[in-house]
Amino acid sequence: MFWHGPMIAFFIISLGILACAVALLSVRKVIYMAVSIGGVFIGCSAIYLLLGASFVGIAQILIYAGAITILIMFAIMLTNHEAVEPPTKWTARNVASALFSFLLGVTLLLVIRSQSWPQGNPNVNINGGKGISNTMAIGQTMFTHYVIPFELVSLLLIVALVGAVVLAQSRKEEE
Repeated sequence: MFWHGPMIAFFIISLGILACAVALLSVRKVIYMAVSIGGVFIGCSAIYLLLGASFVGIAQILIYAGAITILIMFAIMLTNHEAVEPPTKWTARNVASALFSFLLGVTLLLVIRSQSWPQGNPNVNINGGKGISNTMAIGQTMFTHYVIPFELVSLLLIVALVGAVVLAQSRKEEE
């Protein structure tokens, strides 16, 4: 195996993503979880940028690392979430779950590595030969053919946020 700069960067970024994911699952305060998931989103955008998918990487930063993480933090602040979960105790059920998760991960890794993946043809123009960039082709497709689903998804996200805030506020008033 030949080690070169992008591969080393990939492993470093991957370790950062895994560290943020483990922190997300292990911290007890919700605000720290939101910060950890922001780290996961930023790491994923770095992977996209490393792979040469600049549009997806920038969109990942703007939408997920920026908007979604800030939205989660606003939702936490609006609901005045101060609850701290009790520390995790290692029971037989937790150990069995961890062991099963590890075995599932190893099985998935073995299955993925045993497959022969199709290789892309570098001579094929994915833009259909129109002479436009990939980013422009995605934008034209999204805002001509998929504009209604795009707007419906954004409306669904807003309704979900407002519903979560309303549910959290009514639960707090009942207490």
